[in-house]
Amino acid sequence: MTLKVFGDRMSQPSRAVILFCKVNNIEFEEVTIDVVKRQHLSQQFAEINPMRQVPAIVDGRFKLFESHAILIYLSCAFPGVADHWYPADVSKRAKIHSVLDWHHLNLRYGAFLHTTLGPTLGRPLNPGAAANAKKILESSLAKIESVWLKGSGKFLLGSYQPSIADVSLVCEIMELEVLDEKDRFRILSPYKKVGVWIEATKASMQPYFDDVHGILYGSKEKYQKQREIATLHSKTRRLFNWFDYEHYYKHVM
Repeated sequence: MTLKVFGDRMSQPSRAVILFCKVNNIEFEEVTIDVVKRQHLSQQFAEINPMRQVPAIVDGRFKLFESHAILIYLSCAFPGVADHWYPADVSKRAKIHSVLDWHHLNLRYGAFLHTTLGPTLGRPLNPGAAANAKKILESSLAKIESVWLKGSGKFLLGSYQPSIADVSLVCEIMELEVLDEKDRFRILSPYKKVGVWIEATKASMQPYFDDVHGILYGSKEKYQKQREIATLHSKTRRLFNWFDYEHYYKHVM
């Protein structure tokens, strides 16, 4: 039976799994679960992933969720996957796990939900959460720069070829594509090694990288328009407030 990958390409972990399959020529059927339409909350999907989150896979009778676990499984279950993605060497595997474990409570820990995707999905911007997310993002990029990219290699852990850790983290950082160029440059420009690593990782997985991230690139213009409309509404509200104040001052005070 063909491997089935359930995901939403607007989801960073979903993109990582889909991209990994494409790069490694793993035959699979992509089943879109539209998170905006809340398809992940359906009872039907809960039978595949009771946590109701994407991505998830079904390989025959075997079901699995959590993107890092899926990437490890795919690396081991499909013989055509090159060793550098998830090396047989136990010490190298352990180091990859250290990056993936760190990722969950740092780079991924709310940073993009509050600063990029949240407002675009209609969620109100929480200034406190956004400020905390900004700190997490800056701290995470600094750690990637000084710890995971301190070696001479192009990729994480000083490697000369990408691993599943590179796939997972770069798909996370690509969420910054929805920002305008000025904001994206401001965030990434202090971290030169991170910038080089992003480009090297993208190049190593072409043409599939751009294909999988096409939906994100296409959303950039849409989100830019939403930001412009939100800014216009904010200015309009301030203008009406000023008129109200002038009216009150002249006719009441």
